[in-house]
Amino acid sequence: MIKHLRPLSICIAILFLVSSVVFAETSIVTFVKTNNGNWKLTVDDKDYFIKGMAYSADKIGERPDANEWMWEDSNYNGRADGPYNAWVDLNGDGFQDISEKTVGDFALLKAMGVNTIRIYHAEKINKDLLRDLYYTYGIRVIMGNYLGAYTKGSGAHWDVGTDYTNQEQRIKMKESVRKMVLEHKDEPYVLMWMLGNENDSGGSQANSTKTNTNAVGNPEAFAKFVNEAAILIKSIDQNHPVGVCNATTKFLPYYKKFSPALDFLGFNQYSGPYGFGSLFNRVKTDNDLPVLISEFGCDAYNSKLKREDERFQSKYHIGAWRDIEKNSAYNDAGAGNAVGGVVYCWLDKWWLVGSAKVHDTELGSWAGPKNDNTFHDEWFGMSSQGNGKHSPFERRLRDVYYVYQEVLWKNDITK
Repeated sequence: MIKHLRPLSICIAILFLVSSVVFAETSIVTFVKTNNGNWKLTVDDKDYFIKGMAYSADKIGERPDANEWMWEDSNYNGRADGPYNAWVDLNGDGFQDISEKTVGDFALLKAMGVNTIRIYHAEKINKDLLRDLYYTYGIRVIMGNYLGAYTKGSGAHWDVGTDYTNQEQRIKMKESVRKMVLEHKDEPYVLMWMLGNENDSGGSQANSTKTNTNAVGNPEAFAKFVNEAAILIKSIDQNHPVGVCNATTKFLPYYKKFSPALDFLGFNQYSGPYGFGSLFNRVKTDNDLPVLISEFGCDAYNSKLKREDERFQSKYHIGAWRDIEKNSAYNDAGAGNAVGGVVYCWLDKWWLVGSAKVHDTELGSWAGPKNDNTFHDEWFGMSSQGNGKHSPFERRLRDVYYVYQEVLWKNDITK
């Protein structure tokens, strides 16, 4: 299928014609509760609905360090590879034809309708690049800290894992949080702070989900520590809200009792093509906090067909996004607490399981609500990189990209 970048060429032309930008101070971001009990996110008193992307541009065949994509310059032109040098293989022939101009991922994200990207852990950040992401493309950042997930920040040995009752580890994690906030609190690209990533779930060593903490066995200790981290952030920065990222709703009672400093709750959810079930109503009833779907998505591979199934991937995303909108403050049919979502993810990640040189279809797979009953860890991208030969530059945009660009994210729900 030959795909055409209809509005994209106009958007990119405008971006390249811009010779100057108006620089702004850091924004004031708040959650506002409406008179009818719904929640809205505002940026400088203007409504903001998160159309997010879990973005990275990893080179096939390598296991990337944290945020390495911000610094990678394989062609030595002084600009980051993925953000500025990516090109779209419109005819799928594996070559950059004369008509397939270099556009860069940031322009592609902007044309898709993305207004926010999620950074999972604030490490090795290229601040100049993120400033350009905001000033040139209008895209903000959810800045994260793993808070001990994958032993990041805790200093724990992998064989032992992060322990939220260990005072030495707690000190190290809080210092990691402090450093993140001090370095980025005054930057215009920051939208909010996100603590953790599925720390409430043990995950599995067989795929990419093992978080390696003792939070599951010590939910009270974890919730109390989350609250300490949130209080620390607010003592330094009063302009951006703080949330925690979960895989389940199991910790809701603990957050209600032990984490009053939280401003919102994030959930990584892969609940099927019809949305997120009772999640929004459950949070509204039990915690009454805004809800961000901090990850959602569907892989493009079908194990029954033994090939890509872009049609079902699009169907899944349509159902998920419409459920998010239904449960926002801009729709009377739902819970009124959804403030947006973060699509997982921009590119297929070959490195997650097995060899980083192999696009695995079996390793890392896990059972879930899909038409083949299986999620395939390395196939979730809005775009692939073809056969990997021209990584990290080649993009083969899947149908779901155009579904967001031309349907789901075409209009601003807040208007």
